[in-house]
Amino acid sequence: MRYVTQKDRDLFENLFVLELANNHWGNLDRGLKIIREHAAIVRYNNVKAAIKLQFRDVDEFIHPEFKGSDALRYIKKTEDTKLTKSEFARMVEEIRYLSCIPMATPFDEASVDLCIEFDMPIIKIASSDINDWVLIEKIASTRRPTIVSTGGASEKDLDDIVSFYEKRDIPLAINHCVSLYPSEDGELELDQIDYLASRYPNHVIGLSTHEYHDWQSSMLISYGKGARSWERHIDIDDENVPVSSYCSRPEQCDTWFKAFRKAAEMCGGRSRSKRIISKKETEYLNALVRGAYAKKDLEAGYIFSKESFERDFYLAIPLRKGQLSCREVMNGERLTAEIKAHQPLTINHLSGPYSKNEALKGLILNRGL
Repeated sequence: MRYVTQKDRDLFENLFVLELANNHWGNLDRGLKIIREHAAIVRYNNVKAAIKLQFRDVDEFIHPEFKGSDALRYIKKTEDTKLTKSEFARMVEEIRYLSCIPMATPFDEASVDLCIEFDMPIIKIASSDINDWVLIEKIASTRRPTIVSTGGASEKDLDDIVSFYEKRDIPLAINHCVSLYPSEDGELELDQIDYLASRYPNHVIGLSTHEYHDWQSSMLISYGKGARSWERHIDIDDENVPVSSYCSRPEQCDTWFKAFRKAAEMCGGRSRSKRIISKKETEYLNALVRGAYAKKDLEAGYIFSKESFERDFYLAIPLRKGQLSCREVMNGERLTAEIKAHQPLTINHLSGPYSKNEALKGLILNRGL
């Protein structure tokens, strides 16, 4: 089985994608304000974040018969939110200046060229384009690391695009996504993170989410399930523009980032190796270990065996410093000094590995009360 490469981890792991989409509404100043207010929250929380734009060659993207039509909301919004290349360039410049990663979703081939012109380090494939192989091949030709959202995709759709990217050795992260705007809590299908991680173990798995009731629960659950990249739409309050319920304001992103920190703290960050046991935990557990006590007076020269130990000693708390415990096996050792009834059996009472091995001796001398 192949695993996620370090190259993929360094690029995609713990990456937040803040989807600005068309929330600039064709107004450069509004777009810059969204970028600045969210970048401030990113910096305050010290997280790795990309601010993502959407590119469309609007003049070619819409069929001539439908230009200027109010019949389809998607077409009207696309026309109403058009920006010039120089305006997009200014937004990309601001994203970089504020130490975020510029990123874009291109919806047509000309927009892929714009991604290259702006030197976008990551490109996004939207859920709606997971079968648009003309566009996918154009994106792959750039060899730029790519994130794909999986809303509405079949298993074959997923296998095809993953295989396509693996054969070309292009980094690909896979976002679980439910393409409902907004999504109710019962529609999130977060168990799909487990499915994606199991089916595609050599890729970073993320979550693109549109729920609107809280900004903590899906983070805690998704992180625990192994998601390591997250995406949300972002916006700001503005008297003239209503904020869609699935979009996150800066203060909501702040809650989201803090939930990530809490999830990372609680999970510990060691999913690929055994954790290191802290001194604090070891000391706590040592206080619960039973120590060996003599049932009766015993003379020097007494020989230990399993049978004699069970007959002449008992185990009880507390464990004293230097005392032998239920963890030690004694067979063939001798008492080098007499021991009285109910006295703790220590490493000073016998010969053998517990008193001769300095590291082991130091461990026993420093544990317990």
